[in-house]
Amino acid sequence: MGNLWSALAEAFPPKPTWGVDNIPDLTGKVVIVTGGNAGIGKETVKALLLHNAKVYIAARSEERAQISISALKEDTGKEAIFLKLDLEDLLQVRAAAEEFLSKEKELHILFLNAGIMACPVDWTTAQGHDMQFGTNVIGHFFFTKLLIPALLAATAASPTHEKARVVATSSSAAYFANDVLWDSIVDGPARRKRQPYPLYFSSKLANVAVARELARRYGDNIVSTSVNPGVLPRVLKTQLSRHVTWYQRQIFARLFHEVPLGALTQLCAGTAPEAADWNGKYLIPWARIGKANPKAEDPAVGEKLWLLLEELVKEY
Repeated sequence: MGNLWSALAEAFPPKPTWGVDNIPDLTGKVVIVTGGNAGIGKETVKALLLHNAKVYIAARSEERAQISISALKEDTGKEAIFLKLDLEDLLQVRAAAEEFLSKEKELHILFLNAGIMACPVDWTTAQGHDMQFGTNVIGHFFFTKLLIPALLAATAASPTHEKARVVATSSSAAYFANDVLWDSIVDGPARRKRQPYPLYFSSKLANVAVARELARRYGDNIVSTSVNPGVLPRVLKTQLSRHVTWYQRQIFARLFHEVPLGALTQLCAGTAPEAADWNGKYLIPWARIGKANPKAEDPAVGEKLWLLLEELVKEY
């Protein structure tokens, strides 16, 4: 009941006390937002551009990204940069990281915002991993791992040792997972017996666990947080939700908040001066420190998951 209560409480948060006007000047900061072409990712990019950051939109579709880049330029007068990133293929993830590193030596903020939800169970990644876990967790883990040198370089170059930040977008769905579905990460008979939503819940739990383990391993130089952005229309209006049924949409619609609100929590984690002290924390709507699913905060789960992810990506 504790996890269910947490999920319900976060669906009805108090009015925010932190807003985009609180974002400091980001001149000189280099930022990547995965899935930054739509939904809260796009709102995140917009706020970053308005505060003078250099922003890369990491997305699979260049066509959709360029449409968003043009719209954002009209809104902000600033132009984001497209970075092709296909989280469903680890070879493409490496290519994206290498492309970025060929252009930038430092990365100040990494928003792991992209995601997929409730796709058909028979969908798998290019490497044969569960599509939801592969996209939401494995792809983001590998992308982060490859970019750690740039994150460390950003911290090292700061005269005040201002740490680089990594912000992982999870969900209240993480509360509905009892554990990581270890037998369903790689495709096989056990995974094929699962339903889409438990697989999604598992991936969102893992997002928090990986963020906490990153905080433990790199906390001297990187601030790693995870966030629940809130119950948002992105579930209905973006690529994330293309597998949600009509009936599910009717239920979700009664809980929704506006998309710009959804960007607040991750923007706070990524930019607020006070968030420099929030390493390993889990943020809830709107821009508040909360309590994650206890399983996600279990150090044994975080270490086990990290070592497994290292094994899954080592050949790529």
